[in-house]
Amino acid sequence: MALWKPDPTFYASPRDAVAAPPEKLAYVAAFDRAAEKPDAIAVLDVDPDSVGYGGVVGWTELPHLGDELHHFGWNACSSALCPYAPHPHVERRYLIVPGLRSSRIYVIDTKEKPTSPEIVKILEPDELAKRAGYSRPHTVHCGPEGLYVTALGGANGQDGPGGIALLDHTSFDVRGRWEVDRGPQYFAYDAWWHIAHDVLVTSEWGTPSMIEDGVVGELLLGRKYGHALHFWDLRKRRHVQTVDLGDEHQMALELRPAHDPTEQYGFVGVVVSVEDLSASVWLWHRDGDRWAAKKVISIPAEPADKADLPPVIEPFGAVPPLVTDIDLSVDDQWLYVSCWGTGELRRYDVSDPFNPVEAGSVRLGGIVGRVPHPAAPDLPLAGGPQMVEVSRDGKRVYVTNSLYGAWDDQFYPDGVGAWMAKLDSTADGFALDERFFPHGDDFRGRRPHQTRLQGGDASSDSYCYP
Repeated sequence: MALWKPDPTFYASPRDAVAAPPEKLAYVAAFDRAAEKPDAIAVLDVDPDSVGYGGVVGWTELPHLGDELHHFGWNACSSALCPYAPHPHVERRYLIVPGLRSSRIYVIDTKEKPTSPEIVKILEPDELAKRAGYSRPHTVHCGPEGLYVTALGGANGQDGPGGIALLDHTSFDVRGRWEVDRGPQYFAYDAWWHIAHDVLVTSEWGTPSMIEDGVVGELLLGRKYGHALHFWDLRKRRHVQTVDLGDEHQMALELRPAHDPTEQYGFVGVVVSVEDLSASVWLWHRDGDRWAAKKVISIPAEPADKADLPPVIEPFGAVPPLVTDIDLSVDDQWLYVSCWGTGELRRYDVSDPFNPVEAGSVRLGGIVGRVPHPAAPDLPLAGGPQMVEVSRDGKRVYVTNSLYGAWDDQFYPDGVGAWMAKLDSTADGFALDERFFPHGDDFRGRRPHQTRLQGGDASSDSYCYP
């Protein structure tokens, strides 16, 4: 529905977004690994002045089994205020929720009943396949002219290539494949942009057959997973350049470009190096008229007794950090790095993006550590900080503990559990909020994954004005 005035949760600049009021609700994708119960969107109370703070106050179950909900997003965001945006009066109302295993996409309305969102449309797999040639939708981003949905797989029995499908802002129908000329790109994962410079960036994981049953040792050690960034002309929808990080750096996943639209740099997390099990974060940036990437953070593996390790890493005698998500604050000062294997969330000051400085660390869970939350000190936690979301003002950081069903089972074979935590982040400190710890039965047997904050968050919006 069009509004007479732009949605008040849209902000022209990151500076304006930082001054936005705090969120009161969080929407969390929760999936059933056994596919015996439907996946759901859990609604969390994140208002510290509310009597329900830290609890699940709403729950919307989906009508099918086995979707495995993944990285969902809003139907519209601050990019609608860009000067060339055709839909300046759309509203942030619907969650666009992809099922990574089922290839369905759900449209869920949060406006009338924010704590009881309603499913208003379901895109079945054949529509994505027929109109765009893709399957396994993974990530949703709201662009000025439509919804960008990255997909890992091809259609009609083809494992790849993966790519981007474009959805209509209003009808949510699949318009078609975004790429006009994909060049050498085959693997897909995330996509983001430098919107004011007409640049789109994509990253690489693998095709469905490479990931859906867990990490494949032969493929990993054979350096067959994705390890490159791709740069595109956003308007012409054409591939421009590939930057290879080196095939020892396996699985280049989450992309976090600078929010300041005058800048042309960003960060990408790499899950693991096959040479030493370390993880890393790389900075992409302009180098003259070309793109380049530099490793700016390296996190080493931690030695461990083989008897304490799951079979997938037992031969190595060490726990890899497994950087599976990163997030950049809206003011571009703080980068948060989740180390899902070692059970750690690190904070870096990236005011100088070429020289990050570690500025805080919190341990929770971990393959070996099983560090408990202070709200339940006698409860060892499996999983680790995985998906990370940051409030617009940068003061609150939310984490959940499940990565992807098959990978959860490999690295935490005794059960990954289900929990969510919140950290308070200021210039003076970085620490867990002891009042916020939904876990276990709060998620009704599901595993929590992606979080979206009411009104937007650090990874939901892009801005056209500095």
